[in-house]
Amino acid sequence: MEIRDLICIGCPMGCPLQVTIDGGEVKQVTGNTCPKGDSYARKEVTSPMRMVTSTVFVTDGKEPLVSVKTATEISKDKIFPVMDALRGISVKAPVKIGDVIVKNVADTGSDIVATGNVAKA
Repeated sequence: MEIRDLICIGCPMGCPLQVTIDGGEVKQVTGNTCPKGDSYARKEVTSPMRMVTSTVFVTDGKEPLVSVKTATEISKDKIFPVMDALRGISVKAPVKIGDVIVKNVADTGSDIVATGNVAKA
């Protein structure tokens, strides 16, 4: 039996969680003050997922960079491949929020989308 201590990021409370794992299966979650804590803890110890945020270069724009993110959460072990795939990416202005910058980035099944606007220079 293994016990893991986590801090919940499901809501602003930041509850200290204790997760009991036996044979790779979550047996108990304690310390949460809302249902989000239980859900977060179970997901975090079995299949951690993250949103990835970054920036990419913009050519011919009023700004040199645009902020981007994954459209969906991706497996935590794919973060570095996603960041490697974004290295050297450049898009042409104009860029609008929601524009798909990279489809299926690093074979994650998630697209990289713009989270900011950059007008043409």
